[in-house]
Amino acid sequence: MSNISATDVKNLREMTGAGMMDCKAALTEANGDVEKAIEILRLKGQKLSVKRADREAKEGVVLALVSDDSKRGVVIRLSSETDFVSKNEDFVNLAKEFAQIALDKFPADLAHLLTLPYHNITIGEKVSEQVGVIGEKIELADYQKIEAPLVVSYIHMGNKAGVIVGLNKADAEFKEAGRDVAMQVAAMKPVALDKDGVDASIVEKEIEIGKELARQEGKPEEMLEKIALGKLNRFFKDNTLLAQAFVKDNSMSVEAYLKSINKDLTVTGFRHIKLG
Repeated sequence: MSNISATDVKNLREMTGAGMMDCKAALTEANGDVEKAIEILRLKGQKLSVKRADREAKEGVVLALVSDDSKRGVVIRLSSETDFVSKNEDFVNLAKEFAQIALDKFPADLAHLLTLPYHNITIGEKVSEQVGVIGEKIELADYQKIEAPLVVSYIHMGNKAGVIVGLNKADAEFKEAGRDVAMQVAAMKPVALDKDGVDASIVEKEIEIGKELARQEGKPEEMLEKIALGKLNRFFKDNTLLAQAFVKDNSMSVEAYLKSINKDLTVTGFRHIKLG
């Protein structure tokens, strides 16, 4: 068996971020082969990830990035079990690297993102490796993207939420409006851009709730549908982005705010990821 020097252990620790004892054990098991030792550490992380799969990872970091030409944006969530981990500089930097790869490669979905290269392994393998390094459940839990003539990002509450918003006009002068809308999304959490974008299951549920409330109020059965549809319209006003009251000026809707800047300005889409 090869003699494992302190320098070998130190070098492996610097390469992987794993603990000194873990590095020494991995090098010993790998008979000094660094690449094999890295694989052992990664496998350890995978096993630990499975072992801790029932743990909740509600802390972490949410990051939003926009391309230099402001036409593409991504938002990701790298989750951890504790805020002690999520506030660690290395953890935040790792999330930034993942977000940059997502922006550069612009994969179709999270499953694809996890397969993308991260140095000599994949992003998914790096996440599993970090489970072993950190000792708690780590998960690249969400990834969303948007493409539009103008994309604006907003990170809320110290990396606890991130929003990207697409506007239909590319003029840089509209970036401030885009940021206002992104802040609106973070604060008011709309479920869709407009009523046409609300999932049919949500609409059905709201109608049933409206009927039941009216029934409890003693309204006649033949009136329940009409009353429920009225409540549904209120739901759309409160929960769809363009119809919501603008948080900076409740006298107008978000749609009206945008049109006050430019009569043709509107939102093409938004993505919102938050911790929890």
